[in-house]
Amino acid sequence: MTKGTIVVDHLVKTYKDKFTAVNDVSFTVGKGECFAFLGPNGAGKSTTVKVLTTLSRLTSGSVTISGIDVDEDPEKVRWEIGVVLQDTGLDSNLTARELLELQGRIFHLSGKEASFRAEELLAVVGLTEEADRTSKKFSGGMKRRLDLAMTLVHRPGILFLDEPTTGLDPLNRKSIWKEIRRLNREEGTTVFLTTQYLEEADELADQIQIISGGKIVAGGTPAELKQSIGKDVISMQFVSETEAKKAREVLNKRDVFLIENDIRVTEEKASAALPVILRELQEFGLEPAALSVAEPTLDDVFIQVTGSSEGAS
Repeated sequence: MTKGTIVVDHLVKTYKDKFTAVNDVSFTVGKGECFAFLGPNGAGKSTTVKVLTTLSRLTSGSVTISGIDVDEDPEKVRWEIGVVLQDTGLDSNLTARELLELQGRIFHLSGKEASFRAEELLAVVGLTEEADRTSKKFSGGMKRRLDLAMTLVHRPGILFLDEPTTGLDPLNRKSIWKEIRRLNREEGTTVFLTTQYLEEADELADQIQIISGGKIVAGGTPAELKQSIGKDVISMQFVSETEAKKAREVLNKRDVFLIENDIRVTEEKASAALPVILRELQEFGLEPAALSVAEPTLDDVFIQVTGSSEGAS
């Protein structure tokens, strides 16, 4: 058995209405890696995660978690993984300590072991002083930290985090990042992360796969993905979305993307292309309110391979 690994081989998931949500998806996550799975809504991201975490049966292909086939032995897989979903499933009338102790008993710890593990995890996620408060009195960030602690009770080798920082303020988001990084780097936990924040994937992930239309459209390390564009990115902001759309039409022979009232153009040499682009726009009475030139970001990769600005900033 290869502990801490995820192997997805030609995964297909088709629903009863014959809609294929995931179509021939393959990837491997090595032990101790932090893997980010990105894609716009409806791309097949959530469906893939449901199959990997035994919440949905696959149609064809195979998935193994720590060497265990998810279709043949889902119960055994559940002992290998921890799952943090977008919506917390906390009983709001129980205290943080009670919730953690209950989780320990569910995973067959003795009363003493469950109590010790609860104290340990309260310290890990910085909730020791809040241990005897009911979770309904917790802030969103505190609930996320408690949810993470609940998932760690049985010491899973693989942690699935489904948009763990959505809705959190920047301070709480950084706090969750710190704990994910600690689990991954210090304890060797394999992390499977879905996120709508591309900077989060850039910050945490060793490997990224992007899914769109049910298929993998790009993959690699963050650096490799950004290098794959191999061009400078010219960003131009217009006073309205109407102006931006008109600018996109003027520049439609170039590699151009629209995000609300912003235009992004990728060019081999921005210094040479920029004066020409500005002249082309001026001929139609268009002038950007602001512009910048930068190296590609994951936002630019995401937009280019999915054709969607969802998740890009």
